[in-house]
Amino acid sequence: MAGQGQGQQPAGHLLRVLGPAFALAVGLGSVIGGGILRTPATVLDAVPDTSIALLLWIAVGIHSLIQANVVCEVMTLWPKSGGQMIPAREAFGEPGGLLVGWTDWLGSVASIASLALLGGEFLALIFPDLATNKMGIAVAVLTAVVGARAGDREGERSQLVGSALKTLFLLGVVALIFVAVPAAAPMAKSDLSAAVTTAPFGFAALVIAYQTIIGAYAGWPNGAYFGGEDVDPGRNIPRAIFTTIITTGLLFILVTFALNHALTLAQLRQSKLPIADALTPLLGPDAVKLVAAGAALIVITCCNAGVMVASRVLYALAEDRLFPSVAGRVNRGGSPWVALAMTFIAALGLVFTGSFETVFVIMAALGIVPTLVVELSLFKLRRDQPDLGRPWRARLYPWLPALAIVLDAGLLSGFVIADPKSGLFIIGAIAIVLPIGLVMSRRRHEIAT
Repeated sequence: MAGQGQGQQPAGHLLRVLGPAFALAVGLGSVIGGGILRTPATVLDAVPDTSIALLLWIAVGIHSLIQANVVCEVMTLWPKSGGQMIPAREAFGEPGGLLVGWTDWLGSVASIASLALLGGEFLALIFPDLATNKMGIAVAVLTAVVGARAGDREGERSQLVGSALKTLFLLGVVALIFVAVPAAAPMAKSDLSAAVTTAPFGFAALVIAYQTIIGAYAGWPNGAYFGGEDVDPGRNIPRAIFTTIITTGLLFILVTFALNHALTLAQLRQSKLPIADALTPLLGPDAVKLVAAGAALIVITCCNAGVMVASRVLYALAEDRLFPSVAGRVNRGGSPWVALAMTFIAALGLVFTGSFETVFVIMAALGIVPTLVVELSLFKLRRDQPDLGRPWRARLYPWLPALAIVLDAGLLSGFVIADPKSGLFIIGAIAIVLPIGLVMSRRRHEIAT
């Protein structure tokens, strides 16, 4: 089992070989992705000015910290790989574990597909001859990332290097914009923004903007999905989660300030790659290729983290007999290869939709469900199992955890009201998992009798 010592683990099991650097790298690698490169324009299409957009980026960062206060407690109670489905199963039994695991996996698959599509767009900017086959590039990106997952050590090294490089890249770009790019003229900002029409700002627009930013922050809990492979999960996971949220939040705010410094509101709203547009006065046409190269690195590293996370969710479902046991097979490198293959096939199906925006919305809509159930599990586990050893205890219990539930329940309701398609995605995900749950329940009953 995953809880065995490293030297005692036989082939075919997850290996407890990952350290604190990996937990942080997979968190940073998951969050610092395509969202910060593409979503500023989407957010500004929904809100009237950059000050409101900046406040929303800050608000989602604080919201994530409130969620993390709960997640760190429940996801360090059992040192297993698999993520949020583990505390959900312990608190609410098999239905809770299956619901959370399934929606969590689908959300991860949507994230992987959106990143592959975005990688195709960025690589097409570097190699214009490939621009007519962006979907083919996306398939190649997805295939390369999944094919490279030989084992934990390989995944750890690539994630550490990739996360460090892309963080340095974004910090370098921000510094270059502030130091070398002239500020956009105030008069030009006024004139150009007046020429751009946007939909009336109201509740629906605010929710859509918030949902978009939630999608950009998605992935901050991912260091906890490798609890069964971490050498000290009770210590490493909380540190990695809070450091991830604070670091990426500050980086997102810096990027937003830099873009607002260099571009007018109208330019931001119209831009598909605002960082490249911000650097164009300094670097000319080469700015697009330079930023696209850095963006491709960012996206591929993020996709790598997503693939590793999604495979652990399926592995945990199979280990708990909530999914066909074949998904629990692990190779000698410590990688759940069947779960990886299933994740690849599902993500490939979403890639063929061809739309980054569509898949990104699916990811954000599905992501709120597992977190809300896990927050509810904190109260049930505190009541039912008060004597459990808790490496991390949620601060200001019960008030701050209750605030997390109120915020996420309100957010989920807002998603459904403002964007009914989000509700359909959630209902569809639950509907798909019901027959799987019935089949697995029948098999467990047959084995028991």
